[in-house]
Amino acid sequence: MKNFIAHTDETRNEMLKSVSCNTIEDLYKQVPIIFKDFNMGEPLSELCTQKELKAISRKNGTGLASFIGGGVYNKFIPATISYIAERFEFLTAYTPYQPEISQGTLQIIYEYQTMISKLTGMDIANASMYDGGSACAEAVLMAHRIARGKKNVALVSNKLNPEYKEVVKTYCWAQDIEIKWFDDIPTDCSEYCCVLIQNPDYYGEIININKPDTTLIVVSNLSALSVLKPPYDADIVVGDIQPLGIPMEFGGPHAGYMACKESFMRQMPGRLVGQTVDADGKTAYTLTIQTREQHIKREKATSNICSNQSLIALSATLYLSLVGEKGFRETGLISTKLAHDLSEKLANKGYKTINKNFYNEFVIETPNADEFLDKLKAKNILGGIKLDDKRILICATEMNSDDEINDYIEAI
Repeated sequence: MKNFIAHTDETRNEMLKSVSCNTIEDLYKQVPIIFKDFNMGEPLSELCTQKELKAISRKNGTGLASFIGGGVYNKFIPATISYIAERFEFLTAYTPYQPEISQGTLQIIYEYQTMISKLTGMDIANASMYDGGSACAEAVLMAHRIARGKKNVALVSNKLNPEYKEVVKTYCWAQDIEIKWFDDIPTDCSEYCCVLIQNPDYYGEIININKPDTTLIVVSNLSALSVLKPPYDADIVVGDIQPLGIPMEFGGPHAGYMACKESFMRQMPGRLVGQTVDADGKTAYTLTIQTREQHIKREKATSNICSNQSLIALSATLYLSLVGEKGFRETGLISTKLAHDLSEKLANKGYKTINKNFYNEFVIETPNADEFLDKLKAKNILGGIKLDDKRILICATEMNSDDEINDYIEAI
């Protein structure tokens, strides 16, 4: 049994002497937080501890009706997802370098890539990325490589998710790529390495995009693609897969997606899983393209920090498989209906919706945004995101109900 104990008394004493301590207590005295100051109470049995913690947890504000969006959405998640995703075969799997022992993980990633390609209308997708923000930034770097560095300015929409903006700024600063922000796409974009635009944009507006004369990157909400046409004119499509069966979890961890035209495949960061046959002619999967610096020379790598979020990509794959094409579209239609119903009822109360066309998010004008949201919070309703003193971004999903919308209107 000693083989499984990390430290013996002898090794403990040796470590204590190295830091001029005689006992563990002497070591703890050097820590600013003194453990005896914590009011932990008397020791409890496991059963009593569970009851105590549950009682404490009930003090948290849970069960609130949420109308908050802005990039992280309250979506229905089938219970089956966690039961499958938490199987030990998936939880223990890391990078599937050895295909002979990673066929299950590789197949899931391959299915994920196929689903993302179908949703976005692109030829190919990679094995997922860190999150939506880094996917945006990596797409700009990718477009810069496609332009072979001859065009050093990226044209980025002012209506991009604010968090994505900050990530793009950081990446571009490190690569000496200049950013020019825009509200409307210029007629002539030939001098820029790319145009990066979000559709629907951060404020929920659905935009008609005319293909510019440079690489077009579209940030797309995959949930919106349940009812909107894929961005076929895009060269690269990116975003976050959180709406596909991933809990909100205080904003993370999530995963990003990236899809593109086949001609740009070799410039795509990360890894791609491909389908082939083994020596016996049976279907097999393997890492087909690996352009990370862990795999090839650093100067030839497309990115030195990107990776795939395979466990979260697995959850997204399970979600799409479980709800199916029909169910996926129904969740989008329900979200759209609820959002438009709420917008109309707010208009009847005198609150103007700024958007002309929207999917499930919209912006309203109000005399006092703080007062508006405080009234809702007092009724256990999270009313939206405050944009400024007079504007609020509101979102509805299939998790809301007609009753919640009526409660929203009554609360204001």
